[in-house]
Amino acid sequence: MKRIAVLNGPNLDRLGKRDPEIYGTDTLDDLANSLRDAFSDVEFEFYQSNHEGDLVDKISTLAESGSDGIVFNPGAYSHTSIALRDAISGSKIPTIEVHISNIHARERFRHHSHTGAVSKGVIAGLGLRGYHLATQSLTD
Repeated sequence: MKRIAVLNGPNLDRLGKRDPEIYGTDTLDDLANSLRDAFSDVEFEFYQSNHEGDLVDKISTLAESGSDGIVFNPGAYSHTSIALRDAISGSKIPTIEVHISNIHARERFRHHSHTGAVSKGVIAGLGLRGYHLATQSLTD
């Protein structure tokens, strides 16, 4: 059984309430239930934090515990965080970055991702379906 962590960064605790015209109305709990239903052969660990250092610590813990993959929506930290970039790179865990919205169709500052540069792949603009596609990629 594969062990995959699904990490979410700042403001994603407000998923379903914050900007539903961009991010939809499903919550993180809805996402977790959907992933568990779709991938019964995967042991998931779900984690969300609004704090950069907590996310860095979590990636380090996952590296030590031997996680098989990470599906990561770093939110705005993807555009700013060298610390998360280094954590992903140093973990050696296959990581797929996910963005619910199409970051390339939004403000210019969102077009670059430090964390995406060290991820196995990046999925953007496909809504919560992106988490499913990332999980499928990590289980193939």
